[in-house]
Order: sequence, then structure tokens, then C-alpha cells
Amino acid sequence: MSLPTATVWLHPGAPPKPALGAPCNGCGLCCLAEPCPLGMLLSRRRRGACAALRWSPEAGRYLCGAVATPASVTRWRHPWAVRAFSALARRWIAAGTGCDADLSAHVAE
Repeated sequence: MSLPTATVWLHPGAPPKPALGAPCNGCGLCCLAEPCPLGMLLSRRRRGACAALRWSPEAGRYLCGAVATPASVTRWRHPWAVRAFSALARRWIAAGTGCDADLSAHVAE
């Protein structure tokens, strides 16, 4: 039995996917494959890339917009609300707990 496959397009400068459990390096593979529960709310979809995912040219990695730039995904402008949402989003996506994407990435030739 073969497992389902999907093609996702990563930014050419994205770092390679870390090992399962290793610290997140912003490769973006998990969020491009499917949104997390918070991403489902923000993206209004269950499949495909998360609409909150942002590429950061300065950092050379993908960032969760709900954490890094919450105003861009919520359209909220009150500083206290943006800070609170960012803190909650960090907890909801389990930021800092390590890679939990049991996915494999293959480079197209």
C-alpha cells in the first residue's frame, strides 16, 4: 500500500527539514503541506498551505504569521490585542517544542 503524496513548493532559500523532534528551523514544510488547527481557523481551509505562513527574506526561513506578524493575519491594530494573540498563537502551535512533522521532503531534479 502506498502512502498519499503531495507536492509543495518551498522557497529556494528555505532550510532543509529538521529531524523529527529537532528544533524547528523554519523550513515551512509542515505548514505548506496542511494547516495546523490554528491555521485552519485563519486559513478557513483544512487542506493545502496555511494562509498565515510567511516567508522572511531577512531570516531566510518561514515564520508563522500568527506569531511573527499577527496584525497581518487578524487585521487587529490594538497593540495589546496583537501582543496577546501572538503569545496565544505561540502556545497553540507549540512553538519551541521541536519538529512534529512526520513528512519527508524530496528535491525535484
